Amino acid sequence: MKCLVTGATGYIGGRLVPELLDARHEVRCMARSAGRLRDQPWAARVEIAEADATDAEQTRKALDGVDVAYYLIHTMGGGEDFADADRRAATTFAAAAKEAGVGRIVYLGGLAPNEDLSPHMRSRVEVGEIFLGSEVPAVVLRAAVIIGSGSASFEMLRYLTERLPVMTTPRWVRTRTQPIAIRDVLRYLAAWADIEEEVNRSFDVGGPDVLTYADMMRVYAEVAGLPRRLIIPVPMLSPGLSSHWVGLVTPVPAGLARPLVESLRNESICREHDIADHVKDPADGLIGLRRAVELALRRIREAEVLTRWSSASTPGAPSDPLPNDPDWAGGSLYVDARARRVKASPQALWTVIEAIGGEKGWYSLPVAWRLRGLLDRLVGGVGLRRGRRDPRRLRVGDSVDFWRVEEVEPGHLLRLRAEMRLPGLAWLELRVLRQRDETVYGQRAIFHPRGLAGHLYWWSLKPFHVLIFGRMPRNVAATAERGEPSGGALPGTGAPRAGPAGTGDARGQGAPETP
Repeated sequence: MKCLVTGATGYIGGRLVPELLDARHEVRCMARSAGRLRDQPWAARVEIAEADATDAEQTRKALDGVDVAYYLIHTMGGGEDFADADRRAATTFAAAAKEAGVGRIVYLGGLAPNEDLSPHMRSRVEVGEIFLGSEVPAVVLRAAVIIGSGSASFEMLRYLTERLPVMTTPRWVRTRTQPIAIRDVLRYLAAWADIEEEVNRSFDVGGPDVLTYADMMRVYAEVAGLPRRLIIPVPMLSPGLSSHWVGLVTPVPAGLARPLVESLRNESICREHDIADHVKDPADGLIGLRRAVELALRRIREAEVLTRWSSASTPGAPSDPLPNDPDWAGGSLYVDARARRVKASPQALWTVIEAIGGEKGWYSLPVAWRLRGLLDRLVGGVGLRRGRRDPRRLRVGDSVDFWRVEEVEPGHLLRLRAEMRLPGLAWLELRVLRQRDETVYGQRAIFHPRGLAGHLYWWSLKPFHVLIFGRMPRNVAATAERGEPSGGALPGTGAPRAGPAGTGDARGQGAPETP
């Protein structure tokens, strides 16, 4: 079959593509920017169509010749008009699929009751109804909490449990839900590229366990080898307050945590298992929560996290590329440029550059970086705790704390675009240069201000640039010259040698399991 996958830069889509390829289907990925998919390990095996789901003509061209279209687009934390945006995109996509002669649309929605829905759950239900009411047969899979390495739900569960041995919790921790392993979600999704019978309906999908969120935290603690957690429910904590609490404790920002928390206020339990009539259950059954957590932690230990919740574009974050011309006609560009000779090979220097951020830190004033991350979270930004997908390797589109990888030229250039809340656009460039047989580290911090606030922002921080950006070349060079082994703390960063339980350098035994 020829399959189109939207949302291939996101958590689910980025894992579905290789599943379809391994099943010998032709795959076309639809993305607003083809460059975001350039460094994916499967990029050479797929066709990429640049299109915006709200643009009818672009979407129609992307769907040309497609048999099965996977719609994996959903706005999380996207402002007050997210429901309108979701509605427009789904309506446009359904109409374009009809015009292109697509045989089936497959959509992954949320498992929810029929009333008292949160705004995000209501939007997901509406999108499913748009596809089921269109003239193209549609399959809508309705899932609750998805457990897998790098998923937002798993990260929330993981960090709440690891960081809070005793916690006062809102009422939703007593709400029952039916979590499902990412492995089973992908199996269900991929199967619909092979099923020939015409089907137009929704299916509830979930794992074998029905638990409260408090039960899920206890299971996680047992699997991760943590002491038993004491959970004290407090009824007055609203979803809004809870989301800010989650945002402070976990890497998941409050804007993304809120729809996750709101989805937990209602019971999310499968009312049927009719999907087994079309997609047979595995001989050894569906994956339970305990096994799903084991697999996710193994992936994290082995640095084999294929995609993360932060892989998807952050709503409201700037996406403008760095202008090629320093004297860009689009306005002023402030530049802080520095260089330093390094008594090490270019490869040694590149190894340090590519490992920047996350547990390694930023090579200067860790308190200042943490404070900037905290201020960003207080104004609704992503903050500094998103970390990295892989501790050693970067690809275009990866998130690195509050940056997004805009360009990677292996061995030569790493360009990061800021996704923090700023009165302008910001980039950080790190380069490996060769000058007269010497290795040179090049660094540029670039800022394009918006309005008077942007100019004031740059000049108010300029005195601190010597402390922040000035120390980076010295520490980067020292680390490269020392040949710092993976996992060591860096000078002046305060970076720990290992993360929380389940994130250290220990390797699991046996062959890794996918996904």
